[in-house]
Amino acid sequence: MKRNNLVLPVTRAWVILTFIFCISQARAQEGNPAGTDFNIWFISKTLRVDYLLAGDSRSEVAYFVQMKEEPNWGGPHKNLTDPFGYGTYRYSAYDSATKKLLFSRGFSTLFQEWKGTAEAKKIKRSWPMTAVMPFPKNTIRFVIEKRSYETNEFELLFDRFINPSDYFISREAIHPVRFTKIKDSGDPQNHVDVAFLAEGYTSMEMDKFRADAKRLCDYFMSVEPYAGNSGYFNFYAIESPSDESGVTIPGKDIFVNTNIHSSFYTFDMDRYLTTSDTKSVYDIAANVPYDIIFVLVNSKRYGGGGFYNHYGEGTVDHQLSNIVAIHEFGHEFAGLADEYYTSEITYSDYYNLKFEPWEPNVTTNVKFESKWKSLVAGKTPIPTPREDQFKGVTGMFEGGGYLSKGIYSPMMDCRMKSNEAPGFCPACREAIRKMIMFYSEK
Repeated sequence: MKRNNLVLPVTRAWVILTFIFCISQARAQEGNPAGTDFNIWFISKTLRVDYLLAGDSRSEVAYFVQMKEEPNWGGPHKNLTDPFGYGTYRYSAYDSATKKLLFSRGFSTLFQEWKGTAEAKKIKRSWPMTAVMPFPKNTIRFVIEKRSYETNEFELLFDRFINPSDYFISREAIHPVRFTKIKDSGDPQNHVDVAFLAEGYTSMEMDKFRADAKRLCDYFMSVEPYAGNSGYFNFYAIESPSDESGVTIPGKDIFVNTNIHSSFYTFDMDRYLTTSDTKSVYDIAANVPYDIIFVLVNSKRYGGGGFYNHYGEGTVDHQLSNIVAIHEFGHEFAGLADEYYTSEITYSDYYNLKFEPWEPNVTTNVKFESKWKSLVAGKTPIPTPREDQFKGVTGMFEGGGYLSKGIYSPMMDCRMKSNEAPGFCPACREAIRKMIMFYSEK
């Protein structure tokens, strides 16, 4: 009896404490779908899913290709789900047992632009894609969604259950590539980790690549809002050699054998520099913990390209290379839209003017309060005339997102509009700052 009397209060206390703990855990998870502890759901490696987006101007489908386990996870441990709602596409991971959302990222791709070209009205094509996330401890449901042009809502494009013990997840060693950490601010899990990849540099040109990477890093960190937040960034220079120096320029009958097969004349636009070989891009980047992949192309030619949460690239030896690179980095890192509206483009129907664009720096004035309206002074007219008296003023100026009518941008000039702008407009700076904090929160 005495033993039972002693045990009973302890047991009751244990039950009460367990109940309180469970309630507190449930409440904590209400604010963060993946809970408060990265280690509950993931290990600090990367699960990579390669797939194809295929179709034409009227159709689209995703085809599974392969899965890989990679050794580094450079993304945040704190913020696992995307709060921004950016991207024409989104991929997500759900715990298969509880259906809890564990991880999500919006993204954009060259394929969505191609769908608006004349070629897409005639033929079907496929474009390689890659999704990365921390490696799950338990079975997940992996989902890819596409934002509908007609409704602006995300619609299911692909889903698959992934068991982390599946022996079809490749665990082969990555191909080692030498790298240099050119800026070290701290732990990858709460810093923005940028991987610069060498493209069109031979093994004899790696001194030049390291110098180019350091110059671009220093330039990025000298421009606001990066300058005021430089302590949140790590930069790596991955010395991936090409067989030949330079880059392919089909319109000039120049073809160069490079490691990720970058090329000018994307969609027959002479300045548009991209690659379709994203598999090679991510194979090389796997050598370091990364959040953002940016390809440095060994060329004197003007040009580049960038896609939100996918990859970006730019040349290094043109007189405007620094400015072009930070513009393309704005697309890739912060989801910023182009604010120009008179330059040549080769695709159409990019925005449905019935809805707000997802990019933070353009608006259709459908729901302007969700954008940068709070940055506009009360005396500034909305819309704001493109007149000299409003130079340097934050407002809502018609013209942006490739259209002169129906879409508005925050300032008469900005780094996302022209090479002559002194820097990013306040709306772009605020969007970049929020993204830095997302990746860096402890």
